[in-house]
Parts: sequence; structure tokens; C-alpha cells
Amino acid sequence: MRGMTIDPSTIVSLAEAQQDFSRVARIAEQEGQAVIVENNRPRYVLLDLVHASLSDLSDDEKIDLAAARILKRYLPAFQELAK
Repeated sequence: MRGMTIDPSTIVSLAEAQQDFSRVARIAEQEGQAVIVENNRPRYVLLDLVHASLSDLSDDEKIDLAAARILKRYLPAFQELAK
């Protein structure tokens, strides 16, 4: 995500997240977020919404979250339009 500073202690590989999601959740709970990387690139961010306020996110991060939600909800329509 653009403009996002990543604390190295919050980074977890995708393989590790798949094997031990509870560890990823603990990191997010303690640090406010956990960053899941795939092929050494940030891929997913798990946010602890109880302790981290959405107002702490940058505008770009808010847009990314909204775009992901819209894409997920309307994916079949986007796939049909892409034909």
C-alpha cells in the first residue's frame, strides 16, 4: 500500500499465515496490523479494528479498502464486462 510504513515485526509469509493464522491474529492484536507477504511483496494486511481506528489510515489506504470491497461484491459483473 502506498505511503504505508511496515514494521518488520508485523511481517508474516503467506505460507506461515495459512499454517498458523492465530499467530497472525495475535500480531495484529498487539501491533494493530499484520502484513502478509507473498513472494517477498506485501499482499494482505490484517487490521485489528477494535484497537486501530480507520481514521488512522491514509486516504490511499481507505481507497484501497473500499476498492477491494467493491471488487469483491461486484466481481461477477466485472468479469462479464471484461468478456
